[in-house]
Amino acid sequence: MNSSLVKSFGHLRNGCLALLALMLLVGCSANPIYSTTGMVLSSYSEGEATPYVMQMSDPEMACALGEGIDPLLYSFSRVTEAPDSTGSLLMLLAANCSEYKAWEAELDYLRADYSGDVPAAKDAREKAKRLNAETAKRRYIAYQRAMAAYDFDPAAEEFECPFLFDDQEEITFLLGLLTGMQAIVNDANSGAMAGVPRNIAPRAERAAECVDNEKWGGLPNAIRGLVWLLLPDTQPSLSPDPWRILEDSSRLGVAKGMRASMAIEAVAAETFGRPEVLADVIARFAEADNTIVVWDEFRLVDEVARDVIQFSSDKHWTANYGYRTPRTYFGRMSPERVGEEPETMDLDDLL
Repeated sequence: MNSSLVKSFGHLRNGCLALLALMLLVGCSANPIYSTTGMVLSSYSEGEATPYVMQMSDPEMACALGEGIDPLLYSFSRVTEAPDSTGSLLMLLAANCSEYKAWEAELDYLRADYSGDVPAAKDAREKAKRLNAETAKRRYIAYQRAMAAYDFDPAAEEFECPFLFDDQEEITFLLGLLTGMQAIVNDANSGAMAGVPRNIAPRAERAAECVDNEKWGGLPNAIRGLVWLLLPDTQPSLSPDPWRILEDSSRLGVAKGMRASMAIEAVAAETFGRPEVLADVIARFAEADNTIVVWDEFRLVDEVARDVIQFSSDKHWTANYGYRTPRTYFGRMSPERVGEEPETMDLDDLL
C-alpha cells in the first residue's frame, strides 16, 4: 500500500511539474513575442507611418487613423515602453476627430438659433459642450505625451530646453505645446467639464522659445502671443503688441508654407471679440491660396489650419445668414461687395 501511495504522489508531482513547465513555457514564449511586436510597431509608426501621415492632405482620414491606431499601439505599453512621441501625434489626431464633431454641433446650434428653434438650439449646445470636453481630455493627453517623449518638465524651475534631434522631433514638441493651449480653449468651451489645468499656458509660452520661430513659420511666437493675450502678466515689458506678433507670425507662416499661425490668430480674434481681425485673417488665408507653396513634408499641418479657418468663416456665415460659407465666397464675410448692392447667389454658389 505504501508503494502505491509513493507511486501516486510521484505521478502527481510529475504532473504538477509538467503543468508548471507548460505555464512557464507559454509565458516565456508569449511575452517576448508581444514585446517584439510592440517594439516593431512602435519603430514603424515613428519611422514610417508618422512621416507619411504628416504629408497627408486629408485631415479627417488622418484623425480616423489616430483614433484607430492609438489604442492598438498603446496596448503594447503593457509589455514594452510606450512610444510617447508617436503617441502624442496619434492622440492629437484623435482629438481632431472629436473637435470636428463639436464643430458640427456648434453649427447646428447656430442654425437652430437663427431659425428660432429653442429646443434644437439647447440640445446642440449641450452636445457641443460634451464634445469639447472630450477633445480637451484628448489634447491634454497629447500634451503630456509630447513633454514625456523628450523628458521635458515644463514646470521645472531650472529651465532647460530638450534636445530635439530632427525636424520631426521639433514639430512634435511644438505641436504638443500648441495642443496643450488648445486643450485649455476646448475646456473653456465645455464649461470646464474636462478640468484641464490652466498653468499649461505660461509653461507653453516659456517652452516655445526652445524652437526656432522663423524656421517653423512663426508658430512659436504665435503661441507666445496667444498666451500673452490670455495672461497679460506673462508678457515681457519690452515685447511688441500681441496682435502685431500674431499678424507677423501669420505672414511668416505663409512664407514658410505652413499656416498654423493663422489658425491661432483666428482663434484669438474669436476668443477676444475682434471681428475685424477675424475678417482680415480669413481674407488673408484665402488670398494666400494663390501664392503659397505648402511645406510638403508637413502638409497636414497646413490642411488642419485650413479647417480651423473654414470653421471660423462658417460660424460667422451661419450666425448671420443661417448657412455655411458658400464655396465661392470663402475669404468674405457677407454676400455683399463694398459699394454695391447685395449679390443674388445662384444655385452654383450653394452647391
